[in-house]
Amino acid sequence: MTEEGTLRIGLIAAAGLLLLCATVLAGRVAFGSLRSKQLETTAIRLMQDDLDCAFLTDAMGQVRYANTVAVMRFGDCTGWRLADLFGSFLANPHPFLQRLSHGAHLTGASKEDVITRSGHFRLSVVVISPALRLWRLDDLGDQTVAAARQHDTLPLPMLTLAPNNAVLHINTALRSVLGRSVACLDDLFDDLPLAPGQRHMLKTAQGPQPVIVAVAEGWGGARDIYLLADQRGDGPRFFTADWHAIEDLPIPLLKIARSGVILGTNRESRQLLRIVNTEGLKLTDLLDGLGRPINDWLREAFEGRSGRSPQFLQGRGQSQDTFVQVTLNAAGGTTAPHRIAVLDDVTELKSLEAQFVQSQKMQAIGQLAGGVAHDFNNLLTAISGHCDLLLLRHDEGDLNYSDLIQIHQNANRAASLVGQLLAFSRKQTLQPEVIDLRETLSDLTHLLNRLVGEKVTLTLDHDPDLLPIRADKRQLEQVLMNLVVNARDAMQGAGDIRVTTQNLRLRDPMVKDRAVVPLGDYVQVKVIDHGHGISPDKLHKIFEPFYTTKRPGEGTGLGLSTAYGIVKQTGGYIFADSELGKGTEFSLLFPRHIRTDEPVVAAEPVRREPVDGPATGVVLLVEDEAPVRAFASRALRLRGYSVLEADCAETALAMLEDPALHVDLFVTDVIMPGMDGPSWVRQAREARPDTKVVFISGYAEDAFSDSQPQVTNAIFLPKPFSLTTLTQTVQEQLAETLPAA
Repeated sequence: MTEEGTLRIGLIAAAGLLLLCATVLAGRVAFGSLRSKQLETTAIRLMQDDLDCAFLTDAMGQVRYANTVAVMRFGDCTGWRLADLFGSFLANPHPFLQRLSHGAHLTGASKEDVITRSGHFRLSVVVISPALRLWRLDDLGDQTVAAARQHDTLPLPMLTLAPNNAVLHINTALRSVLGRSVACLDDLFDDLPLAPGQRHMLKTAQGPQPVIVAVAEGWGGARDIYLLADQRGDGPRFFTADWHAIEDLPIPLLKIARSGVILGTNRESRQLLRIVNTEGLKLTDLLDGLGRPINDWLREAFEGRSGRSPQFLQGRGQSQDTFVQVTLNAAGGTTAPHRIAVLDDVTELKSLEAQFVQSQKMQAIGQLAGGVAHDFNNLLTAISGHCDLLLLRHDEGDLNYSDLIQIHQNANRAASLVGQLLAFSRKQTLQPEVIDLRETLSDLTHLLNRLVGEKVTLTLDHDPDLLPIRADKRQLEQVLMNLVVNARDAMQGAGDIRVTTQNLRLRDPMVKDRAVVPLGDYVQVKVIDHGHGISPDKLHKIFEPFYTTKRPGEGTGLGLSTAYGIVKQTGGYIFADSELGKGTEFSLLFPRHIRTDEPVVAAEPVRREPVDGPATGVVLLVEDEAPVRAFASRALRLRGYSVLEADCAETALAMLEDPALHVDLFVTDVIMPGMDGPSWVRQAREARPDTKVVFISGYAEDAFSDSQPQVTNAIFLPKPFSLTTLTQTVQEQLAETLPAA
């Protein structure tokens, strides 16, 4: 080992020892402020022999002690501020030092690299005590020099740029072409910004030279720019480089023949595409076209008809999860024409794009589902409502009674299906409560056993100390039933299904299936089957609405999408893991509910008898759907209310302009053409502040919330509603003032 290498190891060891000791000192601060002076004395003793600049400062950055190396470089700096000292090599040291100080305040220590014209430095800070900071300035210039020496041996022209595009280094090959010194990127190129893989004109001593730009990320935000000769045509070359010279280039490159055969690769491209030997391989063996055949693209490139637009391609085989942006550049002249492909790894970009497209797709389908559910709820309100009106005139002995009951029951089934649509679109009305999943599953056991049948064994395994969660019990039961029924179907009616619950503490965020679960306490529910499993190409689609792996007629494709919507609206997460032939495991994560210290006193519910006799009062009914308005007005009149009808908010406001008109209650739809329900009610309340309100809607209660203040003395009645529910709600609202909706 060379003397320089031995010295470097010694420096690193000393620096590591110093940081270790400083960290130990920081941990001892908790024993009391009486040790502060001792800590300072110990830190100074350690700093004296440090081979890098070390400073002991107060919390504001004022130097209390500087070691010998620091004094040799900066002079006697006791009493100075670090920002004033570092201004000699940092253009704007204040925000840089503040950023490091803030990081150290949060974690106990912080460090950051910086590259300047003076060299490569690493500045670190350790919190010794609330009033003391240990700062170290490590000069990493020898690493920069070593990298520069390595670059100078390359026959390929290259330069190193700082984050602000200042030129930090130019290798020998490029200096011989330029014949001058340069300070920034503008001195080299006019056609900025630089585009990796694209053709740019380099300003050389002999005139503009076409080059292909390849970019590699370097230290501390620096970039290494490699320049490949643009070899179109057979004109003179100011510089060339043999293919073997770019084997170690940190840019993925491929050499491609007209037939698509791979003529050469470098180490970076082989690592990116996960290949060892390319002998006999074609480009189509390594990459797949996204939207068009690769051979067509290659042919047009060799014929000069494809322009220079890069193409996004996907890896094949082991690298099928890799996406690259490929730019083809002419090479070889007319004697041995070929193309140099510059690859840029865009896997992360494509992953983000796929997530965005999927979220947009799900949002659009969710809006469609919510709109369809709203329209269906209006239809179902009219159907079930008029059926209730007919049932008032028929008893059980009537020939039509059973038919009316069938209509009523099927309308309720349709309402349940609409509820699934609203669950998927996350617009259903939830009634959250604090629940213990052990009790919920125990109550469900009998029903679940009936659902799975005699040939399926259902096993429940609970954590005895399971934490409580807050969710809609009815909706959560629907989720569990959907998952258990799917497990039963996957095993073709025979096998074992396990439902387990346990507490889960995430000390770090969990990333899974493009979702990030924050750290914290959760309750995990798993539904495990040993069925036929789900293939990987279908697994990522199972939560999409109307997508099903079952045969036609066996499923609607809404079960899992409904479960997804309910779980997400509850604030939880749902994941699926499956393997063909071995089974599927669904995992649900619900945030732990933290109980408040104050006991919640539940108010005694007000018991009222159902409406049997005539009622009194004037009701203004505002509903844009004529069938719903017709049913509601007839139902209220049958109970004895005087009903005024309006098909829109504007008509209702016009009626209320008559001061002699007395109205006891507004019954209004929420979403209507023109002015919506809450808006016109607020306007009407200016002259009639004591009038009570019943809002009705096919959407959820929170689907129409806005930034406006809540409407007091108002309650919400979701569609579809029955005749009894409507009249009972009106009676209760007229009986007394209720809390804000």
